[in-house]
Amino acid sequence: MSDTKKRVFLVDDHPVLRKGLVRLIDSKPGFVVCGEASTAVDAMAAIRELEPHLVVADIGLPGASGIELTKTIRSEFPSIPVLILSMHEEALYATRALRAGATGYIAKQDAIDNIVTALQHTLDGQRYLSPGIAAQLQQNSADDQLVSSHDLVNLLTDRELEIFELIGKGRDVREISKALNVSPKTVETHRTNIKEKLKLKNSRQVARVALQWFTQHPS
Repeated sequence: MSDTKKRVFLVDDHPVLRKGLVRLIDSKPGFVVCGEASTAVDAMAAIRELEPHLVVADIGLPGASGIELTKTIRSEFPSIPVLILSMHEEALYATRALRAGATGYIAKQDAIDNIVTALQHTLDGQRYLSPGIAAQLQQNSADDQLVSSHDLVNLLTDRELEIFELIGKGRDVREISKALNVSPKTVETHRTNIKEKLKLKNSRQVARVALQWFTQHPS
């Protein structure tokens, strides 16, 4: 019976991937997907109504990101754990997700084999990290510092990192403004902050460094 199962709410803006995840989770004993959404705004409206046991959210969403959604969920529903699902196999993103309040972080490549373990750990309040991510964090801890290529990028806020990535994908100010549902002036302000934090001279250099970053860390 579904009422004995743990209700999972799924947030992902890719319909095909979302449907695949619904089938995958529904096929596992003890779990059922009680609802789904493609944006953070729609997700919050549904979460308030459905009150799931657990939320699984993609890190990359249109508008507010999965990290921003996590912050909102944790603020409004502190008892609902969040498992972040991501194409990024980077400790940088996992660290930001955990800092935002996520209990777990699983790379999409690991979902088929490890989704049950990730869901159970998250429900139990235990941190879950994909094996590759866990190894990176352990290495970073052993080195007592982040990988050198991440040093300056780690100075960026979550929103600045989103904009930095979009710049790296070749998006202009208007496109970024539309994608994140913020004003062009806000995007320009963030771009200026990025330039200063990364010690770059102008917007052209920001675009070049962002492209290099995106090439090395594709989403």
